[in-house]
Amino acid sequence: MNNKNTICLWYDGAALEAAQFYAATFPDSAVQAVHQAPGDYPMGKQGDVLTVEFTVMGIPCLGLNGGPAFQHNEAFSFQVATDDQAETDRLWDAIIGNGGQASACGWCKDKWGLSWQITPRVLTAAIANPDKAAAKRAFEAMMEMTKIDIAAIEAALKG
Repeated sequence: MNNKNTICLWYDGAALEAAQFYAATFPDSAVQAVHQAPGDYPMGKQGDVLTVEFTVMGIPCLGLNGGPAFQHNEAFSFQVATDDQAETDRLWDAIIGNGGQASACGWCKDKWGLSWQITPRVLTAAIANPDKAAAKRAFEAMMEMTKIDIAAIEAALKG
């Protein structure tokens, strides 16, 4: 690992599976290296996959197979800015369709419990609109959604 700062994500034995899913799903993502344990450790045996170096949309990550002691939660998430409904749908559906679960306002979790915000750029611009009434309508529309519907956000902006 050559990066000064890397996100370490804890998995219960599924770091390689998760990294491969992210690499196949998100652009500018790849698995760089898989490291096996040089000896037995509390959650595994010598030769088991211990860590996986990967990138998610250019962000360096290290997947650690540390066991079940720590679970992912919403305090950490990847926010993915999408350009259109097709990209929003593709990423959302990939996460949900691979054992994930939907949440509110564009949030979802993958099957390993990692949270994702699939956020169309249109939404980000809409809730920052200088027209406060338009921004409020877009925000209120978003609050009723699971996956973000760009056409509905645009309609709310217009009133």
